[in-house]
Amino acid sequence: MANSFIGRDMAVDLGTANTLVYVRGRGVLVDEPSVVALHQKTGEVLAVGHEAKRMLGRTPDDIVAIRPLRDGVIADFEATEQMLRYFIHQVHRRRYFAKPRMVICVPSGITAVETRAVKEAGYQAGARNVYIVEEPMAAAIGAGLPVHLATGNMVVDVGGGTTEVAVISLGGIVTSLSVQTAGDDLDNAIVTWMKKEHALLLGERTAEEVKMTLGSAFPLPTEPEAEIRGRDMVSGLPRTVSVTSADIRHAIEEPLHDIIDAVRATLDQTPPELAGDIMDRGIVLSGGGALLRGLDERLRHETGMPVHVAESPLTSVALGAGRCVEEFDALQKVLVSETRRW
Repeated sequence: MANSFIGRDMAVDLGTANTLVYVRGRGVLVDEPSVVALHQKTGEVLAVGHEAKRMLGRTPDDIVAIRPLRDGVIADFEATEQMLRYFIHQVHRRRYFAKPRMVICVPSGITAVETRAVKEAGYQAGARNVYIVEEPMAAAIGAGLPVHLATGNMVVDVGGGTTEVAVISLGGIVTSLSVQTAGDDLDNAIVTWMKKEHALLLGERTAEEVKMTLGSAFPLPTEPEAEIRGRDMVSGLPRTVSVTSADIRHAIEEPLHDIIDAVRATLDQTPPELAGDIMDRGIVLSGGGALLRGLDERLRHETGMPVHVAESPLTSVALGAGRCVEEFDALQKVLVSETRRW
């Protein structure tokens, strides 16, 4: 019986910034931005993923490009369902009859109502069964941490909408904190700073590019510089400004501080035995935010703990959820149990 489902079961990392789909036996097949472009009058979906992201901030009046997830939870139910359906269809082109089992990742601080919405979106998009796994748990499994052992593992998953900090032992989350300060807030901080310091308006895509090229959390040996284009708030004309990575570090200091505070607060709540384990094993960083230059250095500096960046931080949540699909029976107990869901 089990063999007939191979290749159909899937795990979905439904992220604020990117959605990844892992298909059993085949790995991560979809990795696209969580953006949907809709026609405003008819409501039809014009583009999803990369194509829709290119439209952000560049659409005419009758087309709107939206990000259906905000702060890690569903903000626009219909668009999320359409997006899921589109990604499932991409993976299963010919199999209209195949109703997959689906494991979906959610932030650990999510409410029961929000969890219901995620499950409902999964069922509406054509899943046979929907299972929920908490993001930090999936990130820990994906980063290769021994989650089932009686030792403390700490994972910090900095995504687009939420930062998840959790201490995991014996296949369960001992303490966790989910804060809604993450990659998007770093982008917004850059937009605000450019407005204040240079009276220059940036779009969210430009802000994200600036963060990726110049962003850093800790002083760098050489501070790179770049020209940034935007619209002058006074004259209304396009203008270019030269900015260094030290400026950008200054711009993102506040949201960065919130992320570090979340790590400290979680360590503060950790039982002493497990805190000792973390001191030995270190903190594992995953999620897109783990790619911010110097974030590991900064955390090391602030907490005194060893900090490691996961091997492929962008896909670790999807790979962890994928492991739950591959070894369904063995990892069944890390999935959120039925009783808590309803």
